[in-house]
Amino acid sequence: MLYYLFAYLERFDIPGAGMFQYISFRSAFTVITALIISTVFGKRIIKYLQKQQIGEEIRDLGLEGQMSKKGTPTMGGVIILGSIIIPTLLFADILNVYVILMIITTVWLGLIGFLDDYIKTFKKNKEGLAGKFKIVGQIGLGLIVGLTLFISDDVVVRENIVGDNIQAIEQVVDGLEIAKENAHQFTNDIKSTKTTIPFFKNNEFDYEYLVSFLGKHSQKAAWVVFVFVVILIVTAVSNGANLTDGLDGLATGTSAIIGSTLGILAYVGGNVIYADYLNIMYIPYTGELVVFMSAFIGATIGFLWYNSYPAQVFMGDTGSLSLGGIIAVFAIIIRKELLIPILCGIFLVENLSVIMQVGYFKYTKRRYGEGKRIFKMSPLHHHYQKLGYPEPKIVMRFMIVGIVLAVFTIITLKIR
Repeated sequence: MLYYLFAYLERFDIPGAGMFQYISFRSAFTVITALIISTVFGKRIIKYLQKQQIGEEIRDLGLEGQMSKKGTPTMGGVIILGSIIIPTLLFADILNVYVILMIITTVWLGLIGFLDDYIKTFKKNKEGLAGKFKIVGQIGLGLIVGLTLFISDDVVVRENIVGDNIQAIEQVVDGLEIAKENAHQFTNDIKSTKTTIPFFKNNEFDYEYLVSFLGKHSQKAAWVVFVFVVILIVTAVSNGANLTDGLDGLATGTSAIIGSTLGILAYVGGNVIYADYLNIMYIPYTGELVVFMSAFIGATIGFLWYNSYPAQVFMGDTGSLSLGGIIAVFAIIIRKELLIPILCGIFLVENLSVIMQVGYFKYTKRRYGEGKRIFKMSPLHHHYQKLGYPEPKIVMRFMIVGIVLAVFTIITLKIR
């Protein structure tokens, strides 16, 4: 909202009003605001949760220090949600289609997670919201995101063509005129199902390749494939974040690292100069997402202040489902969803550890009459707890791995 207010005030030549047109300036204020909300107001919310006795019910799984967490306030994800939504509404262009999608994602999955936590806490039902309803909600969000990206005229990709005798062209970016000779010439903005894929020539992959056998119908069929991929990614990543939220600060810290990386990718991919220099896909209007991701980073870091070991509050499904969904949708919008297995490697191995454990147990029980396990316990972080590793050390090492994966993700932009 302040974005439009200062855009209006700029007409009257008010000093400093024009600063709000710069994404970097608004992103800086967004981070600060999100940090203030999550730390200052977060403390008050934690006290309120304690007063209302909204504490975590702990099942005894035989893990060291586990029962000491009993009664720790949960549903702290509302701190994260508020710290993301409020700064975004204040500093972002809220009419930007991508920002609208991110706000919908945050609220949508936040409500699903809140309902799950509410049933667990107030209805004393340890199972919470039935899994099938969570899946339905995630599929619903995937449909909304996928169909919006297909239908909206504002969702376009600007492709570049390389030529030897291209005349000098001018591009106007953020008010600056840039002349480039014998370089990339940008075509008109077009609807496309292209995305970024590492290790391949030009780092691009078109979903239309998968349905090229359909001939003239392949372009429309590609969007069907794209929507299906969106649903799959939203479901997988949000559940992955949910499974990762098992140790103090693990999901929060990992998400902050992933969010920072996505923010960098959004900035370079939404800026025609950097996109041209790095020879990567340029997606108009996605630069505004840097403001949203700044709120995300500020919110997670601020929440980590209280969620680090020993945790004063847990985010619950209210936070974990939202964090995973935000990461998934953001990556899809900036066409970096195929980098998720690398960037979100922690979420991936947590997911796989559960799938492998359950699958192997069922297989061995059916074949040998007795179920066997691959890990001492799943998700994977509990396996290391069973091995005797202290909780803070597990969290720190997982975050170090997350940083390495984040750096490698950025490097893939130039690995072809």
